[in-house]
Amino acid sequence: MSRLNDLYKAQIKNSMREKFGYKNDMEIPKLEKIVINIGVGEATENSKAVDAAASDLAAITGQQPMICKAHKSLAAWHIREGMPLGCKVTLRGDRMYEFLDRLINIALPRVRDFRGISDQSFDGRGNYAFGVKEQLIFPEVDYEKIDRIRGMDIIVVTTAKTDEEARELLRQFGMPFKK
Repeated sequence: MSRLNDLYKAQIKNSMREKFGYKNDMEIPKLEKIVINIGVGEATENSKAVDAAASDLAAITGQQPMICKAHKSLAAWHIREGMPLGCKVTLRGDRMYEFLDRLINIALPRVRDFRGISDQSFDGRGNYAFGVKEQLIFPEVDYEKIDRIRGMDIIVVTTAKTDEEARELLRQFGMPFKK
């Protein structure tokens, strides 16, 4: 059982109940899943680039990524239907809490000139998305073994109904928002 999962069950539920006045435990927002996506633009010239991105993502998350393929052919961009263009992982349960813990406490503080992440990237339904410019902030990625620095999109999906509830939930987990 993850440390953040235990923290959620013990303290975060109570503070959310006090702040928003929930009557029922099922009303209290919680994390549903975290989706990590790496789009590989150079996959049109180098077919091995998607495999390298997938191995980095597997090292970071501890789960085998799904390879995302093109739905349509686009001649202007030299993309054919079925061509691999990226990879993604959906984390749930204990792996999700462990990844969030490593992201908040280890990876984000390693970002150069880090002053916090924006608290404006909510979608209106309680989900939060942000990007990371390089995979090297995660200690699981070996600097000598990477072929190229790649960014990734991280989407945190919650059961919150509003952005305010989701913002408070993530703040309780320790997400370092800008002041």
